[in-house]
Amino acid sequence: MRLITSLIRRTVGRLSAGRRSRLAAPLVLLLGLLITGGMYAALSPASATKAADEDQVAKGRALFLVGCASCHGKNAEGITTVKGGQYGPPLVGVGAAAVDFQVGTGRMPLAQPGDQALRKAPVYDQDEIEALSAFVASLGPGPAIPEKSEYDYSKVSNEEMVRGGEFFRTNCTACHNFAGAGGALPRGRFAPSLNGVSAKHMYEAMLTGPQQMPVFSDQVLTPEDKLQIISYLKKNEATPAYGGFTLGSLGPVSEGLFAWLVGIGVLVGFAVWIAANPARSTRKKPTA
Repeated sequence: MRLITSLIRRTVGRLSAGRRSRLAAPLVLLLGLLITGGMYAALSPASATKAADEDQVAKGRALFLVGCASCHGKNAEGITTVKGGQYGPPLVGVGAAAVDFQVGTGRMPLAQPGDQALRKAPVYDQDEIEALSAFVASLGPGPAIPEKSEYDYSKVSNEEMVRGGEFFRTNCTACHNFAGAGGALPRGRFAPSLNGVSAKHMYEAMLTGPQQMPVFSDQVLTPEDKLQIISYLKKNEATPAYGGFTLGSLGPVSEGLFAWLVGIGVLVGFAVWIAANPARSTRKKPTA
């Protein structure tokens, strides 16, 4: 640092001595730009591209060209259909978290383009998923894969868990149902059930907004809010059904159907049986 300061003083002194020269102003400007650029390169944090291992990015690109480029394009620019739709959206800037969610839950790659990708067993192993995530992250800045500490709900207190339930009922029940069992949406789509979903994938879904789900950025729901929501859902999932049959926890539709078919159906059948089998009495002869 002292050497740089000394060099600057000497250069500025020489330029001051020849300040009447026409080259003085451009040289001072060039020197300032060089110093600023050098300090920024030395002190700025490493970018996502530099942080990722080059071999991992290359492996991810090879996997991408084989399994993803037919829908998303060779450079992840997306492919548009003749009618103006999309086989696959562009992936530049979606971040590693979106890839980890979509591929880690088996939603991608799709067998064929459709309205909604379903959760299934992953096609790629964990190393391949990390490589694909690294490649997509190298294309542009986006949400990174969360650290384990960010979705570790074991450290959430009961009070915070209750607060997470309030957040969930306010922001999520319109689609996912009060119990996280999912529900129907317009145009043949549906909100999937949250039972059995890992805490990591829940966090990534809130962070990236897959498919028709809105994005809940850290400005909308803080990382603490997301963690509390996950804690509430996991607590609700682990709680036994003390009331008996849950009927899928789908609310009044399944409950009403059960009441009509089973409850009222049994009563109607019993009434028909009574009508078909009336009570019979025998008249006794009077005795003398």
